Amino acid sequence: MMVNTKIVLTERPKGAVQDSNFRVEEEKIEALNDGQFLVAIEAISIDPAMRGWMNEGTTYIKGVEIGTVMRSFSAGKVIESKHDNFKVGDYVEGLLGVQTHCTTDGKGIRKIDVSTSKSSHHLGVLGMPGMTAYFGLLKRGEPKAGDIVYISGAAGIVGSTVGQIAKLKGCTVIGSAGSDAKCKFLTESCGFDYAINYKTEDIDAKLKAYAPDGIHIFYDNVGGETLDIALMNLARGARVVICGAISQYNDMANITGPKNYMKIVSARGKMNGIIVFDFVEQWPAAAKEIAQWINEDKIYVKEHTVKGIENFTSALQMLFTGENFGKLILEV
Repeated sequence: MMVNTKIVLTERPKGAVQDSNFRVEEEKIEALNDGQFLVAIEAISIDPAMRGWMNEGTTYIKGVEIGTVMRSFSAGKVIESKHDNFKVGDYVEGLLGVQTHCTTDGKGIRKIDVSTSKSSHHLGVLGMPGMTAYFGLLKRGEPKAGDIVYISGAAGIVGSTVGQIAKLKGCTVIGSAGSDAKCKFLTESCGFDYAINYKTEDIDAKLKAYAPDGIHIFYDNVGGETLDIALMNLARGARVVICGAISQYNDMANITGPKNYMKIVSARGKMNGIIVFDFVEQWPAAAKEIAQWINEDKIYVKEHTVKGIENFTSALQMLFTGENFGKLILEV
């Protein structure tokens, strides 16, 4: 008898995510119906978006229901199939959940090529985070050669990918991160021009030193005070891309909004958001281009792996403490 081990949402977090918000369950894997296939999951993406998915209600996607498997992008191998388009041995990626196995009809699931890339790359730089970076910068930020780009939360997979694509487009890139090691990673491995340790350095003073005439694109993953500081350093015609606000996710009822939003007016700028699902039909072409950059050593990828599905909660908590270094992957 085959058994699926899954992480189930038992209650909605109040503040920081706790072990008590989840439980580990085991269930017998039932026989497949026609049109279904079974995936043995190998890797699970740990993303900031998960914290929002645990809330009740609907934003761009419905919150996870209490008593159901925690939503996640996951990748794995097809081990049984009664589906015409998915064969045993195919590797796939999609919203397969935080579990060891998933029975699916294939809706929203895509095949991935692991012959020249790791399956985990399709959860990171070639998956949802990489697509968020690609379309957020190119479609929302509209970079031009010579622009100065500032990225908060820059050492994560989204931020580091944004910065490296911006460099390929001829921009000067500034990133902020929470340790000297992460700042060194940004400049030495990712090719950023400047890095700011927000825990020990004054972001405002550094932005004025590195971009005395202002920043043209601010790609925000942090929100809160960092967003306010960036707004006060915008160049004329600046574009602000709101991707995330990880500093705010644990207390969304008391979210700190931008006090300096009128700077958008005086800068003749614009602020908009990026939801990557709006570009899903363009993912394959974007992933192909990013994969080419990786193979040409134009984009560097760093991963942080945690082993064992039972360690899901502690892995998720890393995102909010800054303990992870690189794209956070839960290895099943």
